[in-house]
Amino acid sequence: MVATTGRRFRFAAAAILIVGFASAIGIYLTAAPPIDDVLDIENSKQYLHALELYGGKANVLAVKLNQWFDSLWHGTRLAYTVACAAVLLAGAFMLAAFASED
Repeated sequence: MVATTGRRFRFAAAAILIVGFASAIGIYLTAAPPIDDVLDIENSKQYLHALELYGGKANVLAVKLNQWFDSLWHGTRLAYTVACAAVLLAGAFMLAAFASED
């Protein structure tokens, strides 16, 4: 019974890795190239100064962190995000497989 549970967890980890990496490769190959926005207002000195004036340096940091997090869900960065999520999830299943064997 215990060996069957561990085997199932290992199979699930392998399946997650295969599907996750296949999805990441598909996303990477079909991702649109990034658009160069000449009028990138959110990174202008005036915008950053206004952010700091109204909310302080913590506000500037929060906005930058939010922009970085939003960038993880578009283009080639989404492929990297999917691959990392697949590795983490498969690792969790492998830990569960090792824990169930004891």
